[in-house]
Amino acid sequence: MFKNKATNGKNNICGEKINKLRKEQTPKMSQRMLAEKLQLFGIDVDKNAIQRIETGERFVTDIELVKLAEIFNVSCDELLK
Repeated sequence: MFKNKATNGKNNICGEKINKLRKEQTPKMSQRMLAEKLQLFGIDVDKNAIQRIETGERFVTDIELVKLAEIFNVSCDELLK
């Protein structure tokens, strides 16, 4: 049976990169701050959703991926590498 998981067993391949980019912000961006930025785009997420994305426990929609790329000023491809 086909499973919708990355080879490492996680539900997304961008979570670790998002975590890294978030922590590299000056000043450092909290998960709550990132959730608030996404909410400004109309994306309904909270701090817990960001935590689950970063740990690979939650899927990331294409809409969320595009907005995350905008927030971090990177391409979607960069989040997926």
